[in-house]
Amino acid sequence: MRTLIKLHDKYFKPYLKEEQILAAIDKMAKEIAADYKDETPLFVGVLNGAFMFVSDFLKAYQHPCEVSFVRLSSYQGLTSTGIVETLLDVPDELEGKSVIILEDVVDTGRTLKQLVHLFSNKNVKEFKIGTLFYKSDIYNGEYAIDYVGLEIPDHFIVGYGLDYNELGRNLREVYQLNQTDMINLVLFGKPGAGKGTQAGFLKEKYNLKHISTGDVFRFNIKNGTELGTLAKSYIDKGELVPDEVTIDMLKDEVEKNPDAAGFIFDGFPRTAAQAQALDNFLESKDMKVNATIALEAEDDILVERLLERGKSSGRSDDQDESKIRNRFDEYNEKTAPLKAYYEAQGKFHSVNGIGDIQDITERLSKVIDSL
Repeated sequence: MRTLIKLHDKYFKPYLKEEQILAAIDKMAKEIAADYKDETPLFVGVLNGAFMFVSDFLKAYQHPCEVSFVRLSSYQGLTSTGIVETLLDVPDELEGKSVIILEDVVDTGRTLKQLVHLFSNKNVKEFKIGTLFYKSDIYNGEYAIDYVGLEIPDHFIVGYGLDYNELGRNLREVYQLNQTDMINLVLFGKPGAGKGTQAGFLKEKYNLKHISTGDVFRFNIKNGTELGTLAKSYIDKGELVPDEVTIDMLKDEVEKNPDAAGFIFDGFPRTAAQAQALDNFLESKDMKVNATIALEAEDDILVERLLERGKSSGRSDDQDESKIRNRFDEYNEKTAPLKAYYEAQGKFHSVNGIGDIQDITERLSKVIDSL
């Protein structure tokens, strides 16, 4: 099952797997068979949404039956118009038959009202309603729902016959609209500024996914992924990994986390060209960088922190003050054009990174809460 899909201008995240849907259909078929196995019911599928449901239902129903279809429509885009149109009318010769409607989804009940009206003067023996998906929270309750596959909350869903402006019907699984307003942050900071610590707090507080470029590289290389193998081929030759390879790794991380309320990008971008590449990627997902936040601290304080850390970390570059200051110089050189890039967009924020950890988190939170 794919992680995040785009249909027209909207993103949808996984909701129901095919096996869950088929199990619900099998349950419905057995329930209806228990009531009608000794007669020949007429199943009436409601198009367009129920075509996959009806097909799989008939495979599961192991008794004599007849099949027909009606076509109604009340949706435009994400919402119901409130006006139900009959596009394909009911079949003739229904007198004395047991009719069972097979709906893809019952929500407000407007479509059901039209269906009941269509069959009201046909002198059928029985009229029952079955639906694969039932949104009981918003159903008006005017008519009894006799057979239900799955009761679901009031989410806008696509797949397995259901659509968003005609796209998504052919998906074998069901996806729901991803309505999260994402907060995407780029976190800057010199070595020792506490980026990792603060990212840990922020991801919990705001349900953000922390994407550390270093961690992503290590994971892909260690696990021998296609991108990891490609990146390693450059590293082994002493060459820089192309930006597009890094972007593809970040893309995989984003798509693996459809429920995240946003992302913290740590270690990328490092250049203005990379920042533009990140913007282009996020724009393709209808997302954006909301803010870049730099944790600022005086060099002498950070040197002291790193030397203390070096006593336990075992990192040689945390144990030599000259190496530490060289890293600071490199950071300043690389960050200057990035700062200008994001300042031009009005997205650069500087936060005092000195003090109690909780106080620093509160300063960062003020920036995020103001977005």
